Amino acid sequence: MPLPVRTRVATGAGLAVAALSRRVGAGEGSVIGGRVLLAVDPGALARLAAGRSIALVSGTNGKTTTTRMLASALETREPVVTNSAGANLMTGLVTTLARGAEEPAVLEVDEGLLPKAIVGLHPSVVLLLNLSRDQLDRIGEVRTHAQRWRAALEAAPATAVVANADDPLVAWAAGLARQVTWVGTGQRWRLDAYSCPNCGERIDWADDGAWTCTNCTLARPTAHLSLEDGEVVLSDGRRLTLSLQLPGWPNKANAVMAAAAAEVLGVDPVAALDAVGAVSHVAGRYQVLSVDGMSIRLLLAKNPAGWAEALDLIRPAPMPVVVGINARIPDGRDPSWLWDVPFERLRGRLVVCTGDRGRDLAVRLRYAEVDHRFVDGYLAAVRAARAPDVDLAANYTSFQDARRELARG
Repeated sequence: MPLPVRTRVATGAGLAVAALSRRVGAGEGSVIGGRVLLAVDPGALARLAAGRSIALVSGTNGKTTTTRMLASALETREPVVTNSAGANLMTGLVTTLARGAEEPAVLEVDEGLLPKAIVGLHPSVVLLLNLSRDQLDRIGEVRTHAQRWRAALEAAPATAVVANADDPLVAWAAGLARQVTWVGTGQRWRLDAYSCPNCGERIDWADDGAWTCTNCTLARPTAHLSLEDGEVVLSDGRRLTLSLQLPGWPNKANAVMAAAAAEVLGVDPVAALDAVGAVSHVAGRYQVLSVDGMSIRLLLAKNPAGWAEALDLIRPAPMPVVVGINARIPDGRDPSWLWDVPFERLRGRLVVCTGDRGRDLAVRLRYAEVDHRFVDGYLAAVRAARAPDVDLAANYTSFQDARRELARG
């Protein structure tokens, strides 16, 4: 069915504004374009979503990468539209849908917005990655998200769910969904799931990663697909080699989640994993920049769980590290989460602190007994590291600032 005239006009206006924003260097344009589109036609989201295959990807960490991986897997079969730059609020979703008339869509969705997106978009599949503390001043407690996810999925019986079986919060949130593919990722961050989301009693973790509530019946579901020793084990018992260009366990977990969702959507898992393995960097993550003869690798980490994994990816001492910390609205205004990150693991090297709250980080590193100094500005911080190869790890807006400043050289 053709779109109503009002929606077509709104789509044209929104895309034109988004293109102008990109042209003048004011950003990717999805947010401002989406605002214009929805101002002209407030009902555009539902109309643009009608009749399309839509996959939603949500969670605290890994959304952007998993979205890119799933889109790559589905593109082995047909073109898709996706918000690969991470514009994951309603304005970004509607702009992304407007860019493709009828193509399937793979959309990253903010975890707080997911219930509303499920109601408005009627997705074919929803991927639930993980839940952990992140920007408590803006997003709130993770258990509130789990409760809202659970209610939204119970009310969407036609939506298939792909869920992380190793996160008790996610497992409980998906527990009332009608169609669930459980994925074993080997999740390592457990500090936000010490108590049962169902009854509040203690979660007991076994050595093999299995978990059970010590009071009620909530327990780890049996995985249909799982990540084991660097291989993906399928439901039929086949073991497929997982070969990725992206580093670290988190991206292996993202890859198996993407492969599971691709299989639900009809893509052969072997073809899906081949496509996932070709992804080399996502929205600047793991990108390597050359600055003044130095090689700078960029890492993004936004919260304690993400930083715990990023510290594993940072190359060994004595290589120096630049760490950038901001506390703007997208980051969360409260930087007290720095004290939950095991920065003690950076001992034995120089850490150059920068960003709006680089001095807060310097205080944290002093207590962690890490050699450090504060330098204002990303280019100056990289130069202060005095090494041919440097890892630069930063939280969200600091990461974007660093990319822009270092690209200018």
